[in-house]
Amino acid sequence: MLIGKKLSTYPDENGMYGEFGGRYAPESLRPALIELEEAFMSRTPKFLRELTRLNQDYGGRPTPLYHAKRLSDHVGGAQIYLKREDLLHGGAHKINNVLGQALLAKELGKKRIIAETGAGQHGVATAMVGALFGFETQIYMGTKDIERQKPNVNRMELLGAEVIPVDKGSSSLKDAVNEALRDWVGSVETTHYMIGSVVGPHPFPLIVREFQSVIGQEIKEQSHRVFGKLPDLVVACVGGGSNAAGTFYPLIDNCVDLIGVEAGGNSQGHGATISKGSPGIFHGAYSYVLQDNDGQIQEAHSISAGLDYPGVGPEHSFWRSVDRVRYEAVTDDEAVRAFYTLSRMEGIIPAIESSHAISKAVEIAAVMHPKQNIVVTLSGRGDKDLLRELEDNS
Repeated sequence: MLIGKKLSTYPDENGMYGEFGGRYAPESLRPALIELEEAFMSRTPKFLRELTRLNQDYGGRPTPLYHAKRLSDHVGGAQIYLKREDLLHGGAHKINNVLGQALLAKELGKKRIIAETGAGQHGVATAMVGALFGFETQIYMGTKDIERQKPNVNRMELLGAEVIPVDKGSSSLKDAVNEALRDWVGSVETTHYMIGSVVGPHPFPLIVREFQSVIGQEIKEQSHRVFGKLPDLVVACVGGGSNAAGTFYPLIDNCVDLIGVEAGGNSQGHGATISKGSPGIFHGAYSYVLQDNDGQIQEAHSISAGLDYPGVGPEHSFWRSVDRVRYEAVTDDEAVRAFYTLSRMEGIIPAIESSHAISKAVEIAAVMHPKQNIVVTLSGRGDKDLLRELEDNS
């Protein structure tokens, strides 16, 4: 690990987290990215008060730190606690980010917002703030994800957003990001691109991490109150990595073990970008990506639409490079088993994304001491995942 500098001091003025990050974007986007960075860095006390009010009164913060006692007793090791982001308005952590970005878009005078979505949770959250703030809202979504996440598509349209199908490439999250970026290049003067994860060119990874850091801040405060100390281990799922970054960042300089859980997929493929990928430039930043020997981006695969992404945030790549966070993969089958286990042990239906983190937490808890504590960020609820592909694995 790096010595002599706190990891919480990153990124630098160029948007670099060690060797990762940066602003690899078309010249036409650079003025907008700089404008966005300046607006973010000059947030006023009034801005922060309004964001706090919206997080509480609209989003539903703070979320509970819940002791999953039956699950803990069943495992027979460490005590497992769930950070209940699934209880937020919209059913996932995504609202934390979009409320902050909506306020930035309003200050910048933008009238239209666009977004990408995979599992649909970011799309739903974007549609909600579009309605709340009166923005024209369009959301790009791969046709494969539209089919497997129909409930969220219905919610987006009910909220007044236009869902734009993307049938290029693998028709999934990567391709939705491509189309959203292409749109933004041609509409940057009137449009804010409300990116959903800690990916993309600087300052997006910084902005999203900062707005999601409320998760980790609450974990620190609640852990001291609930069990009198910081957790021994904190676990979160990682696709692009926003819920994990928001969970880990406030704890990054503390003596807490951190594990990010990626999509191990199945025999068809995987989305384990950090575990099995290599550094390269993708969607505006230098980070770990899934690529072949010629640098061509490979398709990711996961039962989870939200983890089906061949890149990851540059800060996660940095944390991996300095051995601060451990990244491990969980297969589709393991995630589905965890989905059913939590549902039947605790009466809580987790998103299939979050089920990856639950699976790894249960595995590790079994070999830990009963007086130790694990916190798992339950990033979203699983209503959207009640599909035949899960039923067939029950």
